[in-house]
Amino acid sequence: MRIGELARRTGVSERSLRYYEKEGLLSARRTPGGHREYAETAVDRVRRIQELYAAGLCSSKIAELLPYMRDSDGRPVRTADEYLVGELTVERARIDRMIQDLQRSRAVLDTVIEAAARPRESAP
Repeated sequence: MRIGELARRTGVSERSLRYYEKEGLLSARRTPGGHREYAETAVDRVRRIQELYAAGLCSSKIAELLPYMRDSDGRPVRTADEYLVGELTVERARIDRMIQDLQRSRAVLDTVIEAAARPRESAP
């Protein structure tokens, strides 16, 4: 399929798809006219890339981990070992720290909102 079709089916811009290719996350064959042609499996791969970006991973980490993951269901390939589990565990711990930081920030905001919402005592 052409880049426009892949973009439409995945909701990802053509510019992002070209970036994924440049970063080694996605591959396309070229037609004699120089147009990109993607395999049907590219749809699942782009979705997996998007999920990993949404989890906060950078492109170099995604490129490192993608070979260990199947595109259709996201489960590890049969040859994946403790490396993948270790790397994903580190990323999950990073996300957990971010969640804790956000919860602390929300608690501060809640305190300020509560204080600001209280009726003010009028001066005598």
